[in-house]
Amino acid sequence: MKVLIVDNEIYLAGSIATKLADKGHECEIAGSIKEALNAGDFDIVLLSTTLSGQNFYPVIEKFKGSIIILLVTYISNDTVSKPLEAGASDYIQKPFMIEELIRKINHFAQNAHKNEELNFYKNYISHSLREFKLDEYEYKKIKLPLLVKAPKIGYADKFVYEYSNQNNVAFTLIIANNIEQVLSELFNAKNEYIYILGIQNLSDDEKTRLFDTCRKRKIIISTNDFEQTCSFETISIAQGKKVFSIDEIATLDEYIKHVISTYQDKLPDTELSKRLGISRKSLWEKRKKYDIAKKK
Repeated sequence: MKVLIVDNEIYLAGSIATKLADKGHECEIAGSIKEALNAGDFDIVLLSTTLSGQNFYPVIEKFKGSIIILLVTYISNDTVSKPLEAGASDYIQKPFMIEELIRKINHFAQNAHKNEELNFYKNYISHSLREFKLDEYEYKKIKLPLLVKAPKIGYADKFVYEYSNQNNVAFTLIIANNIEQVLSELFNAKNEYIYILGIQNLSDDEKTRLFDTCRKRKIIISTNDFEQTCSFETISIAQGKKVFSIDEIATLDEYIKHVISTYQDKLPDTELSKRLGISRKSLWEKRKKYDIAKKK
């Protein structure tokens, strides 16, 4: 990483630069505020707060997007508290061990990377869900557990995404392919926020077990079955929306899977297979292929 050391103690600055260079960092030294303000872009700025007669706040403003670690000889409002309020990241008191400084640099560098990664995924998810338009909800007032009924998984995903953002919480995703696995994951995540999808793969008895386990938990469950009931709060979103949009071409497998999941409880197998233009044996094979459990 590129490091700018702003300190008029040239020997100390040179020593820090040498030791950081040994760790793979690219260092430059600015002996004055003027030099620092004329410098280019840096990932990390080590800023002395005891530069005699020099106002270092413009440096904090210039590098507010970088990691700024204050180099202080004593701790006071002027050397630590106010600079931190102005945007500095942390401080270290002279004299210090270089290992302590490196630990701080690594800590903030890792956090910066995680924040960049988080922002990337948030932007990507927001872009991916942009086509799913929802009504306005007061997410802060919504109580969990909650069963969300939506015609397409994307609408439920968008609902959970908005809930997560507005309540500043993170969800753990569980796919309901196997009831025992789901219950095991819930047992191991007792205090987490959970988002469960795919409950159409479960039988009625398995759904009952799942709903009983979810009571009094911070859980959102999604389903495309608007007839589904449970023992806690439910909400229907985007009801009446088309499952496949006009500009979306669904694959044959997606279409068949959707028809089987949606209509298998409304039509007998004889009629369902007839409408799909396949045999009852093929219908059974499709259920097995798509891992769709038939309600009993």
